[in-house]
Amino acid sequence: MRAIVLGAGVAGLACAVELAERGVAVEVLERAERLGAGGCSWYAGGMLAPWCERESAEPPVVALGAQSLAWWPAHFPDTVIKGSLVVAHGRDAGELRQFARRTERYEWREGEGITALEPDLAGRFSQALYFPEEGHLDPRRALAALAGRLAALGAPIRFGTDTNASRETARAAEASGGAVIDCRGLEARDVLPELRGVKGEMLVVRLPEISLSRPVRVLHPRVPVYIVPRGDGHYMIGATMIESDQPTRITARSLLELLGAAYALHPAFGEAEIVEIGTGVRPAFPDNLPRVCRIGGTVYVNGLFRHGFLLAPALARQAAQQVLAAGPSIEVLNADCRQRRLA
Repeated sequence: MRAIVLGAGVAGLACAVELAERGVAVEVLERAERLGAGGCSWYAGGMLAPWCERESAEPPVVALGAQSLAWWPAHFPDTVIKGSLVVAHGRDAGELRQFARRTERYEWREGEGITALEPDLAGRFSQALYFPEEGHLDPRRALAALAGRLAALGAPIRFGTDTNASRETARAAEASGGAVIDCRGLEARDVLPELRGVKGEMLVVRLPEISLSRPVRVLHPRVPVYIVPRGDGHYMIGATMIESDQPTRITARSLLELLGAAYALHPAFGEAEIVEIGTGVRPAFPDNLPRVCRIGGTVYVNGLFRHGFLLAPALARQAAQQVLAAGPSIEVLNADCRQRRLA
């Protein structure tokens, strides 16, 4: 069987890997000239944190995210499973308790318990929530690993493929009995008009003077921020969500708020070297839940919102089941992808 995957973001690559590992002849078509090329996967945080996300996300995100946790270490050995830490300063202790009420599978840590996890945070916080089963990864290295896996399986990625050429190739695949999986993100609004863009802004800083072993979320009163270690003294700082389709540069306000929240975690961040500033626009449906849906001969995987790396493996399995009819349908599908029943 032959399959064409449209889009080489994390969703497209995960779908391609799932199909190729099941013996399907896969080809990935990507409009950009190289891997990442400024897409939202390139600027992702890379947190594999379903129970932290439960604080603001719906139960399906937790269920699908938990299903994805084992997939990443199997496909990207440098995935780090050391949990997540959520902290708040004394004046914001109520925010931490509220966070705890909205989620599960955490441990309360105090004083020495926080120091045991993150020695460089010693004495800075009196309470924290520790989610031991969660993890994180470097999105760019993970994308490269998936592309390498596809190469090893003989599944090419065709970069620089324009939209018209992709459509012609997809139509030819369908006509010959093949499958098409559309993972184009916001580009798919020509078929999925409910999609909207949510811009995220991020910084990468270099600060070798301190060491963090896991993502730390700071419940800052203005902008709750996450700080994700990327190795070699580098940290990704993010958390902004702006309703916008435009991948414009980061605003001065966002930059100040992100740096201010990082400084609230540890004053050493005030001396950090800014290595990179970036923005990405994430595709989301009105309810912020993803879809795996079939329209005609094409299976659409879209609407991953801020949970791309967390959800992509589970959604890729669903898409592969749809293509190969390897199990019962997990989705209740109709022509506009509005009806669904996520496992």
